[in-house]
Amino acid sequence: MIIVKSRNGGFLKVDGFRIRVFEKLSLPPIDLRLKAIREAGWNTFLLKADDVFLDMLTDSGVNAMSDKQISAMLSAQDAYAGSRSYYELCKYYRGAYGF
Repeated sequence: MIIVKSRNGGFLKVDGFRIRVFEKLSLPPIDLRLKAIREAGWNTFLLKADDVFLDMLTDSGVNAMSDKQISAMLSAQDAYAGSRSYYELCKYYRGAYGF
């Protein structure tokens, strides 16, 4: 625990670490990968995620998220209709595209 003193004399206790999120990947042997793609009829949409090492279709797992992206994701409103996040998105689209 780290204690930070503010200029007005107050104190703030914070944990002294950074959080990182990661997922371990596995590389299935080539014969299993070939079997999976054949069974899927060469349709990448029918492959199971566990059969794919590097997902070039969705770009999943090949990029880390910045701290700003993660914080925006965590602070976004998850309501399906009428959420603040939706109206913020509309505002940025109007600014970029004019409609």
